[in-house]
Amino acid sequence: MFIATLIAAESIAERDISEAVAQMTPLCAVADWNWIDEGRAADICFAEDPDFAGGVLHGRFDRTDVVIQPATHREKRLLVADMDSTMITVECIDELADYAGIKEQVAEVTERAMRGELDFAAALDARVALLEGLDESVIEQCLAERVTLMAGARALVRTMKARGGHAILVSGGFTRFAEPVAAEIGFDRAIANYLEIAHGRLTGTVRKPIVGSDTKEKTLLAALDELGIGAAESMAVGDGANDLAMIRRAGLGVAYRAKPIVAGAAAARIDYGDLTALLYAQGIPSAEWVVA
Repeated sequence: MFIATLIAAESIAERDISEAVAQMTPLCAVADWNWIDEGRAADICFAEDPDFAGGVLHGRFDRTDVVIQPATHREKRLLVADMDSTMITVECIDELADYAGIKEQVAEVTERAMRGELDFAAALDARVALLEGLDESVIEQCLAERVTLMAGARALVRTMKARGGHAILVSGGFTRFAEPVAAEIGFDRAIANYLEIAHGRLTGTVRKPIVGSDTKEKTLLAALDELGIGAAESMAVGDGANDLAMIRRAGLGVAYRAKPIVAGAAAARIDYGDLTALLYAQGIPSAEWVVA
């Protein structure tokens, strides 16, 4: 069996869902559909041809994300998530660069790296080198002034953990941001790059090895072994090219407001909803979310 979850950024009408179900029924063997939260999220259960179902559903409803997946192991026991532009709204290195007066220069490289046009490690080294001499105090200033949690981040992580899940934040960014962000959201741990500092100033270097695509993939696989679960019970979410390996390995790999290379390769994509869409994708209604 398969489940197609419709997640509306605003609202979705029962009539529109019924019409879609009628179009799916001949080839997909639709069993039924039901609300998760009336007007906001619904499940369509069907037995055959998920590709045809996707063709019917994707783009059919206004500002509505569609997640199609096997019904088995729908609720996940492991979440591995990217940080910048996924769990928070900014790219931290771009914001640090702004304090140095070079944001435009650095942000252009960040965008190209996230699109998969540049080698991630080399691009990170080049950008960090431009920050040489920046006062260490700017990190805390940036954290306080610029870093904002993505809507739904706390609810996603805290709800999954309350239901027995495990959550890891793994970032190509920096520990000085990832560790406090992880603590605030509720992750079990954070893995990120270490900015080297001497005499209170950034040296322009990052400790090796750099946390990139390979580290993210290995983190997911190691966590599966540690927890004694299969890949089908895991979810990975990110937006950039360095997230692709873990997204492809997870039971449900999610491209969250992602770059085209990621959106095109991921099993699921969230373009309109916030991170609570990933709770709806697991069939969890809002009445059961942990929001505090």
